[in-house]
Amino acid sequence: MKGVIWSIMLVLLFCTGASAESSVWKAQKDNSTIYLGGTCHVLRESDYPLPPEFEKAYKASETVVFETDIAKLQDPSMQQQLLAKAMYTDGSTADKHLSPKVYGQLSSFCETNGIPIKAFSQFKPAMIMLTLTVIELKKLGATEQGVDQFFHSLASRDKKPVEGLETVEEQIDYIATMADGNEDDFVLHSLKDMKTMDEQFSNLAAAWRKGDGRKLDELMVNDLKSRQPQLYKRLITDRNRNWFPLIDAYLKTPRTEFILVGVGHLVGPDGIVEALKKKGYKVEKF
Repeated sequence: MKGVIWSIMLVLLFCTGASAESSVWKAQKDNSTIYLGGTCHVLRESDYPLPPEFEKAYKASETVVFETDIAKLQDPSMQQQLLAKAMYTDGSTADKHLSPKVYGQLSSFCETNGIPIKAFSQFKPAMIMLTLTVIELKKLGATEQGVDQFFHSLASRDKKPVEGLETVEEQIDYIATMADGNEDDFVLHSLKDMKTMDEQFSNLAAAWRKGDGRKLDELMVNDLKSRQPQLYKRLITDRNRNWFPLIDAYLKTPRTEFILVGVGHLVGPDGIVEALKKKGYKVEKF
């Protein structure tokens, strides 16, 4: 999927059996096993039921690990914290951080879609574009019930322990600051992506369902890496590096964990699957 905004949306907030394919991997070393599930954070109702490998991995695991504490992330106090970090607190407004040309394009898009741009004046461009993206996704039938939320609800129902790889505060900081210092490019690429969102979303969902690592790398990772290498480093490689010791430690426990992270973190040369292979783990599609 071409465009930075899509990579971010699905990186942050997405077996070879005889015929099974999905974005689920099984990693083993000695007598320890973990499952890695690549998630899409938003899906359409038509994307359910999920590929059966997800449910099989969930049932085979004692603990479910997410990027962060999903219950805490949904707490109203955390939502307020996100809003506070995503707004300018020095009296500044978004138009002061965008060139007149780019702000004009953003204003035109909002006017065409009946969205009052002034309502967003105090928000940073990253939050403005994420909000507009969510609005467009809802038009396509997307819901907040992505893979992560689905399994978090199951784990709560089944009283399975849940854990996180990073704090809610860390994830909020990633979201709120990801366009800082690069606001114009971020908005321009995002507006461009809006024009082909239906096709892009369908392509991504299809690649995710099949577990097509090459296509997922192309759609989610390569474009972000080539267009905004600093953002790619902050959102992908730095976080993967932070998470890897924790994932490595899970592979040394007597329990079986099901680790669910955005699929963009798993695929490609900088992905967690490749990192595990380099460390001597046997990793294969489940």
